[in-house]
Amino acid sequence: MKSKKSAADKNLSTLTPLSRRAFLRAGAMATAALSFPYVGNVLGANDRINVACIGVGGKGDSDSNDTARCGGNIIAMCDVDLSALEKKKQTFPQAEHFRDFRKMFDKIEKSIDAVTVSIPDHNHAIATGMAMQLGKHVYCQKPLTQTVFEAREIRKLANAKKVATQMGNQGSAASGLRRAVEIVQAGVIGPVRELHVWSNRPIWPQGVPRPVGTDPVPPNLDWDQWIGPAPMRPFHKDTYHTFAWRGWYDFGCGALGDMACHTANMPFRALKLGYPTVVECEAASELFPETFPKTSRIRFEFPEREGLPPLKFWWYDGSPGDHTVQALRPHPDLVKEIVEMQEKLPESGCLLVGDKGKIFSPDDYGATSHIILKGEKEYLAMHNHPAAKPIPETIPRSPGHNEEWFRMMRDGTPSYSNFDIAAYLTEIILLGCVALRVGVGKKMDWDGPGMKSPNCPEAGQFIRRHNRPGWKM
Repeated sequence: MKSKKSAADKNLSTLTPLSRRAFLRAGAMATAALSFPYVGNVLGANDRINVACIGVGGKGDSDSNDTARCGGNIIAMCDVDLSALEKKKQTFPQAEHFRDFRKMFDKIEKSIDAVTVSIPDHNHAIATGMAMQLGKHVYCQKPLTQTVFEAREIRKLANAKKVATQMGNQGSAASGLRRAVEIVQAGVIGPVRELHVWSNRPIWPQGVPRPVGTDPVPPNLDWDQWIGPAPMRPFHKDTYHTFAWRGWYDFGCGALGDMACHTANMPFRALKLGYPTVVECEAASELFPETFPKTSRIRFEFPEREGLPPLKFWWYDGSPGDHTVQALRPHPDLVKEIVEMQEKLPESGCLLVGDKGKIFSPDDYGATSHIILKGEKEYLAMHNHPAAKPIPETIPRSPGHNEEWFRMMRDGTPSYSNFDIAAYLTEIILLGCVALRVGVGKKMDWDGPGMKSPNCPEAGQFIRRHNRPGWKM
């Protein structure tokens, strides 16, 4: 992704490819507006890659399996939940077990080449940053961080330490997503001035107050380690651990943080979305002091960039199955052809509105898209549309999302969602969370390089978190 950068960012991104092969690959991928970090410690094709997995329950279950499938040697597993460790022990009986990743690094740091991070959002930056400080390659689940400040720091650290990285937005590997980027950038639908993305999240409780009292902490759970850098609070059964944490300001990033790294991924790349200049929460259901609302609509405004016109991006979330609230969605006039094609508006989707037509992707990952040009009555599948067929293939296709990370470790070929680009995407998305917390109807001007709002200083308290002692970045 190319965008206006500060002097510091330019210095960090002055990077050198490893070999003629890596150089040629990088040159081919440059048309996709990627950035290409240099990997300082490339592992050979025959080298054994020793991996520590931080978080092995939930998404960590499949992440650790995928890592082993790609050739990783799982030598350590870390999880605050003993039940998750015991279950995973059946798959990786040789791996050493830990409850605290800080202690894990202290003990076996010299034995580890790479780390996977598959834990709640509020712990991502701590674990990822610590691993990279030690020179370890990292695969981290999305969103890459929980705060804007963390995203900026993780991006800088990845470049400074020259490690192989990949964020877990798996749709990045889809050929359909890369094809959509090519078609948009070839101008098939003309200059794009509007972007609309909606999600069926939350599918967890939010828009609720904190429960009163406390429940006993289960013997299998280390609650202090689970809380990590966030402020300590009483344990409540089925309220935070295992999956319900996403809706809480202290632990998750709500619907926007959970799904925009997927659903907004294709347009972020295709439209070269650098820093926005304005972010505003236009509407939301009832606001609570500690949880994200049940539904919201957030507007981002982007300036001209690399010859592209100014753009407005609207994000909508809310579960259609929640009958206590009407989920916010794009205006019916914008999506009438979509409704006609699919008989109803899909629960999640992405719509790019250009001067010559529209591109619509009906899934969370951008794997498939449809095109309608002005004068046409209905959408056609992207691969069948006559205007798309002549567009050349310019972005290399993926061997697999996890495979890309291993390839980057082995020969330096940049993964498509390496932290240099993934942190940028995450930072933009998290600004929507900041605008929501600032309040409905409060236009937040944004100085991207300065990481501040000139007209809304109260936003500063949501840009970074003051971590508990012992949990500094």
